[in-house]
Order: sequence, then C-alpha cells, then structure tokens
Amino acid sequence: MNIYNSIIIAIIIRYLNEERTKAMNLHGWVIYNGYLQGNKFLDFAEWIQRAAAKQNIQMDIYRNNELLSLLAAGSMSLLNDRIAELPRFAVFADKDIYLAKQLELLGVRVFNSAEVIACSDDKIATYQTLAANKLPIPQTIVAPKAFHQSGNVRFGDYQAAIDQLGLPMIVKEAFGSFGEQVHIVSTETELFACIRELHGKPFMLQEFIASSHGRDMRLHVVGDAVAAAMTRQSSNDFRANVTAGGTMQAYQPTLKEKQLAIAAAKAIGADFAGVDLLFGENENPIICEINSNAHIRNMYDCTRINVADFIIDYIKKTLK
Repeated sequence: MNIYNSIIIAIIIRYLNEERTKAMNLHGWVIYNGYLQGNKFLDFAEWIQRAAAKQNIQMDIYRNNELLSLLAAGSMSLLNDRIAELPRFAVFADKDIYLAKQLELLGVRVFNSAEVIACSDDKIATYQTLAANKLPIPQTIVAPKAFHQSGNVRFGDYQAAIDQLGLPMIVKEAFGSFGEQVHIVSTETELFACIRELHGKPFMLQEFIASSHGRDMRLHVVGDAVAAAMTRQSSNDFRANVTAGGTMQAYQPTLKEKQLAIAAAKAIGADFAGVDLLFGENENPIICEINSNAHIRNMYDCTRINVADFIIDYIKKTLK
C-alpha cells in the first residue's frame, strides 16, 4: 500500500469516527401518552428508540405523565428527578400539545412541533389549511359552533349543507382517531339524529366519495419523500382503517399520489406524517387525513419497510 492510499484510508477513518462521535452526542427523547390503553403507543416509541440505537443515538422513552410542566414567574421547567439534562431533540408520539410546546420553549427541537400536532389533530383546521393551499379535499362544511349540548338544535341550519353535499354524506368529528368518530348517513332522519348526538362538539359535514367506498391508501411521508405506502380495504365498512377490520397491501404510489402526499404534509409543516388519500373519480387522489404521529408497525408488517429508520435519518440531517 503506497502512502497516497494510506492517507486516503486515514481520512476516511477519521471522517467515520467524527460522524460516529456526532451521532453519539445526539441525545433524544420519545414521548408517548401514559393514559392510553394497550401497548400500541409504547411499541411506536420502542421502534424509534431501536432505529436510533442502530445509529449510536441515545434515546430515552418517557410517558407524558412523567413530565409535568412547571410554570412560574420568570422560569419554566419539567418536574422529574430522573432528568439530568434536557435532550437535543424529542420525537413526540402523542397529542399533548402543551407538553410539546413546553419542550420547544425550553429549547428542545420537537418532531413534530406542537403547532403541527395541533393542526393535524383538529381535522377542521387540517381541511382549512389544505383548502387554503388549493389541495384536493372532499367538499366540507363546518358545523356552526355550539358551546354545550342541548335540545335546542335547529335542523333548518343544515338545509343548505344538504343541498350542497347531497346524501349519503359523511359526518366527522373534528377530533378522533382510527375512524371511530366518522359516520355515514343516508337519510335526513339519520343526519339529524347524528347532529343531535354531536351537538356541542366541533364536527363537519363532508361529501361522500363513493368511488373510495371501503378503500384508501396510506403514504408515510418523511421530509421530502414517501418512505412507504400501502392500500387498505374493507369488505364490510365504508372506512378502510385496519383497526376497523380493513386489510392492507403493499403499494407503489404514482408520482401524482406521492407529490400530493408530500404537499399535504408540507402544508401543515409536518416533518413526517401518515397521509391518507381517497380514490376519487378516475382514481384521482383526494386527501382524507394527515396523521402527525401515525403508527408504523402496520406499515412494516405490510411492506417490510421500517419507517423509523427514515425518521432517524431525517432527524440527523435536520439537526446537522
């Protein structure tokens, strides 16, 4: 081996060692909700932790109820005796936007930010943002705000919505997960019964996309790319959610579908997100929802692609 090759090898080794040192200096947290039943949310946190460990990044897992936000005159902090120092970053697998905001105010880079989580969690805010960015969504009419549930529901207030959207239509609560707060109504009687039940909550009326009945696609966006995608289908429900009994299949999205999913995530400012698209007329994609902390196990089981690896790569590049 000549001296030139030795120098090149030495430079490469030095570079690799420097990169490894930089990675080891990264310290992060994964935060999930400690009050939700089951292990699904801890499972997500552990996937992120293992992906980080493969790149020599230390990540600690916390439940949100282990991190109490203290606010006082002239100071703010987190109450937990285990904390020696704050992390450089946090992956926020929760919707506790006040805790996410507390971390940001303390100088921690949060993926996704409190603002993004809040927009994604509120489907009305999501659709307003998407419409403002001229992205394709189902026609949506926001129900007028009522401050509390009462028997004083004026169904005449909704006649213009019926005329605009027709029946059947979708009635969707602003806040909810796994398709559980999404209803389909076929008659005015069903619609008014649903409105009476939801009166006092934020909800919307939405055009029913018949061409996507029981099927949709989930594209997991990380940064400026789609890391993985799958289609979901149900034979006995208008919703395609796997938790509602739908089946999944690995999918290679078209360029148009990829571009739309990335644009949707960018519109709300997400670092990464699970974007659900409906099949519109002639299979043209329509945005259904954006999930700022979408779970990744089903995507892996379906596609064998570990989205957590893409998330950690993205975080490293962002923090660099």
